[in-house]
Amino acid sequence: MRHDLAIEPGTSCSTSDAGRPLTKEGESKMKHIAEAMDELDCSFDLVVSSPYTRARQTAEIVAKKLKASKELEFSDALTPHAGPREIVDFLNRRKPSPDSVLLVGHEPQLSSLISLLISGDADVDVVLKKGGLARLSLQSLKQGRCAALKWLLTARQMARIGS
Repeated sequence: MRHDLAIEPGTSCSTSDAGRPLTKEGESKMKHIAEAMDELDCSFDLVVSSPYTRARQTAEIVAKKLKASKELEFSDALTPHAGPREIVDFLNRRKPSPDSVLLVGHEPQLSSLISLLISGDADVDVVLKKGGLARLSLQSLKQGRCAALKWLLTARQMARIGS
């Protein structure tokens, strides 16, 4: 899942990229998206988010709605400058391995991760819009082709499900 609308870089509310929060509209949209996720019966053993403010807020909204707050963690492997392979390594170090994970982060990293897992190439063109959600299915996580893309929804599609 990609975070939703955040304040623009350089505005007075933010001192750094990491500190940029969701806009009021972004928060509102995320609540509708979380409703849609609940309607779709999404559940997770683990929710891992970038520690950047906008991703953290997104993860907290979703975790609260899905009653997964106890499973919420933050990792630098999901910051914008980390690579998709860092996420795979981070998840593979977890023992026991969770069955269902929600990752909350940024672009282009998340699209690169989806691309890597479904094709083996991190440069296949996948677009995950703000507030978008992709569902992948896999048996075991590895550095390369190991997953099938079940669906990829935009924030607008998610909001329609949740209303």
